[in-house]
Amino acid sequence: MEAEEERPELSVQSLIDAGVHFGCRASRWNPRMAPYIRGRRNQTHVIDLRETMRGIIRAQNLLFNIASEGQTVLWVGTKRQVKGVVHESGQRTGMPIVTERWIGGTLTNFSVIRSRLKRLEFLEAIDEKAAEEQKLTKKEMASINRERRKIDRNLGGIREMNTMPGAMVVVDPSREGNAVREARKMGIVVIGLLDTDCDPSDVDIVIPGNDDALKSVRLVVEQLVDSVEAGWHQHSDRVRSMGSAEKQDDVGGSSDEVRPTRTQRAPRKEGEEDTAAGPAAESAPATGAPATGTPATGTPATGTPATGAPATGAPATGTPATGTPATGTPATGTPATGTPATGAPATGALATGALAEGAPAGEIPTPEAPPADPAPAAALPVTPDTPATTEETK
Repeated sequence: MEAEEERPELSVQSLIDAGVHFGCRASRWNPRMAPYIRGRRNQTHVIDLRETMRGIIRAQNLLFNIASEGQTVLWVGTKRQVKGVVHESGQRTGMPIVTERWIGGTLTNFSVIRSRLKRLEFLEAIDEKAAEEQKLTKKEMASINRERRKIDRNLGGIREMNTMPGAMVVVDPSREGNAVREARKMGIVVIGLLDTDCDPSDVDIVIPGNDDALKSVRLVVEQLVDSVEAGWHQHSDRVRSMGSAEKQDDVGGSSDEVRPTRTQRAPRKEGEEDTAAGPAAESAPATGAPATGTPATGTPATGTPATGAPATGAPATGTPATGTPATGTPATGTPATGTPATGAPATGALATGALAEGAPAGEIPTPEAPPADPAPAAALPVTPDTPATTEETK
């Protein structure tokens, strides 16, 4: 905490105090760095700190956005005087670092690099007990330890890098030429701290400054680390809030009630009637009514009327006109042997299961009591006006 309180704020004066404005000797300069050079003093170029401030602010905004999206940042610096600064930045941010020799194919051949890291995990799992169980000799153990140290030295900083980084911060891009080329080939944003002997066209965001002095490098890198930490904290807060919201949805949506689906219906409560078959049985079809005279009140068509008379469309006497029992075949609109197919009453009697003339559809008139001495069916006169026509039936 004390180090954070004593850390100076970014300003031109702080850059001057850290010696960021000192460049290389004029004889070693790169002409492409001319827009970032303010002048010359004692055969040494002086860097324009306004361009340095502009580059730092642009890099801070970019790193903040990348970290807030959950992407990683790769820190690269293999100079002896900047290894400690890069290592500290990796520890603070939890991001991958490269402080030793850049291994060719670290980005372009990432699958092979991952296989070597798996080899490192396998070698680290071999301890003294495993060596005794496998009966390894001292020479074999020495060879294993030597291989483990070599892989750990070269790839130990990127062992937690499971995906491609979102950006790469490089100190002295002219020294890390292979890293810059691989990053540009893979489409990774490159942020470079350049001295006057570097080519600014190799990086995406240029931060002109002294890349040899430890104090200068530390000041610039710490400003970038602060932005990465702020962006990563925002990302963590967003993930935490999303996780709590999902938990609340799961708790609120859980219930013991059965949700009705196409194949499963919700359970009925006590006292609730089953109305599933009600609409289908409440009314007979308006057209093509069967000759069985099924009542329109939903009574099952059993062929037996409420008064005991057969609901076959025969006269109210209950005896078929031709003496042949009804077979229950739907009426096709033609009365059988002159007998009404719709159960029209003969001699003014209302047949059960049939509608009276003029009665509204869906209403069944109250049947009258049958006569005490019904006349034989053969004696009843059959007039051409008595049977109901097909149009009336429909």
